[in-house]
Amino acid sequence: MNARLILLFWLWPLSLFAQGFSGLGSNAGAEFSNPAPNPAFTFPADHGPHPDYRIEWWYLTATLQDDAGTHYGLQWTLFRTALAPGEAEGWNSPQIWFAHAAVTTPDAHLATERFARGGIGQAGVEASPFRAWIDDWALEGPDFETMSLRATGPDFAYVMELEAQGPLIFHGQYGYSVKSAEGQASYYYSQPFFDIEGTLTLPTGDIAVSGQAWLDREWSSQPLSETQEGWDWFSLSFDDGAKLMGFQLRQTDGSTFSSATWIEEDGTTTPYSDGAFTARALASTQVADRDVPTRWHVTLPDRGVNVTVDAMNPKAWMDLSIPYWEGPVTITGSHTGRGYLEMTGYE
Repeated sequence: MNARLILLFWLWPLSLFAQGFSGLGSNAGAEFSNPAPNPAFTFPADHGPHPDYRIEWWYLTATLQDDAGTHYGLQWTLFRTALAPGEAEGWNSPQIWFAHAAVTTPDAHLATERFARGGIGQAGVEASPFRAWIDDWALEGPDFETMSLRATGPDFAYVMELEAQGPLIFHGQYGYSVKSAEGQASYYYSQPFFDIEGTLTLPTGDIAVSGQAWLDREWSSQPLSETQEGWDWFSLSFDDGAKLMGFQLRQTDGSTFSSATWIEEDGTTTPYSDGAFTARALASTQVADRDVPTRWHVTLPDRGVNVTVDAMNPKAWMDLSIPYWEGPVTITGSHTGRGYLEMTGYE
């Protein structure tokens, strides 16, 4: 274990590592802020960090293709978590930063991570001009619509350019996204209309690729209920131009809580509350000594969605300090297309 990871274990609440993402259901304490209904977002400021909330992320996924027609997936995520609310200079900062980067090919999944302490310039986010960085990894640009992206790992790297082709999308009720029957919630919006192109550097060499990217922004202090143990999150882009974000949170009693957003090609949205969106596992893959669902039956009857979602590479396991499954998917059935799937809590 390297020195930076040892330091993180001392600084981070150990329960979060023990529980993985399900630790987001632990009580954050009254000192942290919590999301409230009817948010009034202020841009570009809200593209930046919110240090009075316990957890926050800038989460980008992309479906890519090269000139030969081979498909790839790409992930770049910067997380911020707080030991206490607020910010301070130097080592007095209570903010911890970590990041994940990954590339998925039809027969390989390459992933790596970085860690940093806030307050010392090693990682952070600036709203305008937009810059999110940790070490030499960065997502940055003059604004939130035009960006460059870079990351490096032991066995891969990428450099990309992104250009938004549509508006920001606000999930739930105007960006207030309820996550449980008990009322846990987050602030949640996306930019799902990025065109992306650039170069993947893989063990086989450099590959020019292009495709579509989806950037999620979310922050909260306790986004999950104490009775929730993980989630299945789908971002689906259909060939007819429409998009669907849907997730289900799995309860310890075997039930689920779901939410979805239907996105028209022009950016018009319709939110759907618990029960309207369904995701049922059809087949699993043995990966990292556990069974992980990698084929799903997904429905949103109000929009005629009745599709099968298949992992492009069922072995897309993020074997990192907090492990989870994340990778590109293909869509067949009533609608066709491509997308991304993230699954947590499969221990």
